[in-house]
Amino acid sequence: MASASIPVYNSSNNPLENSSNHNASRESLKMEPLADCSLLPGEERIIDKDIIYICPFSGALKGKVFITNYRLYFKSADADPAVTLDVPLGAIGRVEKMGGASSRGENSYGLDITCKDMRNLRFALKQEGHSRRDIFDILFKYAFPLSHGLLLFAYLSQEKFEENGWSVYKPMEEFRRQGLPNDKWRVTFINANYELCDTYPTILVVPFKATEEDLRKVCTFRSRGRIPVLSWIHRENQAVICRCSQPLVGMSGKRNKDDERYLDLIREANGTAKLTIYDARPSVNAVANKATGGGYEGDDAYQNAELVFLDIHNIHVMRESLKKLKDIVYPNVEESHWLSSLESTHWLEHIKLVISGAIQVADKISGGNSVVVHCSDGWDRTAQLTSLAMLMLDSHYRTLRGFQVLLEKEWISFGHKFANRIGHGDKNHADQDRSPIFVQFIDCVWQMTKQFPTAFEFNERLLVTILDHLFSCRFGTFLYNCESARDTNELRSKTVSLWSLVNSDLSFYQNPFYTPESNRVLYPVASMRHLELWVTYYIRWNPRIRQQQQSPVEQRYIELLALRDEYLKKLEELQLSDSSPNSSHLSNSSTPNAASPTQHVTHLHTPF
Repeated sequence: MASASIPVYNSSNNPLENSSNHNASRESLKMEPLADCSLLPGEERIIDKDIIYICPFSGALKGKVFITNYRLYFKSADADPAVTLDVPLGAIGRVEKMGGASSRGENSYGLDITCKDMRNLRFALKQEGHSRRDIFDILFKYAFPLSHGLLLFAYLSQEKFEENGWSVYKPMEEFRRQGLPNDKWRVTFINANYELCDTYPTILVVPFKATEEDLRKVCTFRSRGRIPVLSWIHRENQAVICRCSQPLVGMSGKRNKDDERYLDLIREANGTAKLTIYDARPSVNAVANKATGGGYEGDDAYQNAELVFLDIHNIHVMRESLKKLKDIVYPNVEESHWLSSLESTHWLEHIKLVISGAIQVADKISGGNSVVVHCSDGWDRTAQLTSLAMLMLDSHYRTLRGFQVLLEKEWISFGHKFANRIGHGDKNHADQDRSPIFVQFIDCVWQMTKQFPTAFEFNERLLVTILDHLFSCRFGTFLYNCESARDTNELRSKTVSLWSLVNSDLSFYQNPFYTPESNRVLYPVASMRHLELWVTYYIRWNPRIRQQQQSPVEQRYIELLALRDEYLKKLEELQLSDSSPNSSHLSNSSTPNAASPTQHVTHLHTPF
């Protein structure tokens, strides 16, 4: 954060610093002073140094920078109020040296740091004596631990929470909640040792009529062995969402009878006349993928299926789009050309296409038709579409804990490549595998919460917290590419889950306007006129964008709820005192026309 004019992001109500201090004693947390910031359990100070922060909003600020094995913390010495920065090292994507020993000009020698959370940070040092060498080497080493043979901070953390977040998602419990298994769908453990598909979870749901041998044959014809498996079933009409990867058709147009029959078993399971296959890619890209051995389901081979292309672009297009967005929001927002600049990034256009595709999936399911969803490998656009469609169809996923289950199931369990897309602890900032696919999904969720403000139990703060810890490496939740890698690295036994933090203080993430509606399907409007830039995430570092941690309406509503609780407590006390023998003479002496406490409180209670 570059100015104290808006809430600094290392305050006690910041998810990054809202640790288990309210659940454990100061002693058990082993708190140590770091300027006015407290270290997390397991966090160790590495170096501190006098430095100049080139703040894009306040100019050059002298101060001291502290680097630990978890964060970079800066506090200015000559500004009032003080300017602070609190940056988890996991959020740093690139560290470069700025200027040389012979550079001229004030503050031209130092470090340039590019962050994954839309910020760029510049620090200047004195030019004599290679003064930046030690801090550059340490920052480079601890910001990219995996590139230096070190552990990610999640493995060093010693935080303790009341809740065990790793127990949030239990696959069999979730499938039972959906009414599975049944006479059409069965649970298989064929992937128990990740032998069928090393990027899939161990528990899969497949058509009842499909044998284990069928699954092995289909596996050979799907990219990365990611066969079509059930993600969600509609309790009433039994229509299902299945997810998979592209078929390996290739330039010669290969066919696979086992794959064709398998998709027909999915269609037959609820008597759908036509199975709808949603290919997330633009059709041109799907055709081009034939050159690398991929492709799509042709009409001649899959005669009982219809193929729909959703025109969502690939990871490279999304990466460049977010880069363009960053250029127009940080450090300065160009007011005079804002709308045209925003349009040129195409970010909201991509958001629109993802939401529009998910609406088509949800609508087809509501109409009683089963669907299969895939992109190329089935772990990026596929996860966006299935999880958003399920969020629209199933109100359980719109609760605080249900949303955690959704992320664990569709993103973490089914192998979204978090390590590659985010680059946790990896110095290779130019890696072409990097892409903000999950950020884009959370943006889509935020768009839905804006259009349906009473439908979600969680608030915006949860979404920001999730994205902050997507990068931070403080928790194990978003580390590695798939379950098999997490098992190999003993993630669940050696790290803490993000949900341990969240579920230890649920009220912090609750939406006070939430109204449960169990059977309501949400269809957001996927129109550019109804989509907006998520300012409180993308532009939160700019102190000139006046933002509030809580909307005035939300704040007032919470105050009124507290007032209601206060009056109800007083009513209870009055009723208790009224019923006691000692107070009988008080009740007898009251006049017939006097309003009772109950009447007063009922009147106050009515607006709520």
